[in-house]
Amino acid sequence: MIVKTKKYKLEAGTYIKMGLVNVLKEQWWVILIAIAIGCGYLWIPSWWWISMAILAYILYILFWVIQFTGVTQMEQNKVMFEKLAYEIDSRQILMKLNAKQGMPVNWGMIKSVQQTKDAFVLVMSKAQFIHLPFKIFNSENDKKFVETILKRKGYIKES
Repeated sequence: MIVKTKKYKLEAGTYIKMGLVNVLKEQWWVILIAIAIGCGYLWIPSWWWISMAILAYILYILFWVIQFTGVTQMEQNKVMFEKLAYEIDSRQILMKLNAKQGMPVNWGMIKSVQQTKDAFVLVMSKAQFIHLPFKIFNSENDKKFVETILKRKGYIKES
């Protein structure tokens, strides 16, 4: 069975927010470096340690915001932010721009899947993911079939 979805456009703001959350989850340990810098206050009491630790962490977050914003502006990534339809089966995910143009994504390229309250997020790398909101599925059965595929592939746990 192949699940065909409605066309969906990933908004740039959604991409930036989701990308930033993904990076912060993946690189949670960076906050430990900022805390270690702030602990310099215990060695030499000066508010510079704490302020520089906070500044370093803010610059780290700003770096990633700029990276994700840049991705939305690049010409070669324009396809990511156009209306796409998806065809999902147990072999692959086919991202279709129109009836003749599409790109297959094999399940082996997916690192992890997060199921939120309103979407599936298929993560391929820090900056690449497929956002499948539940509203693009034509029926509840299509959504459940995709969920079954994700469970069989071991991406989401049985509940």
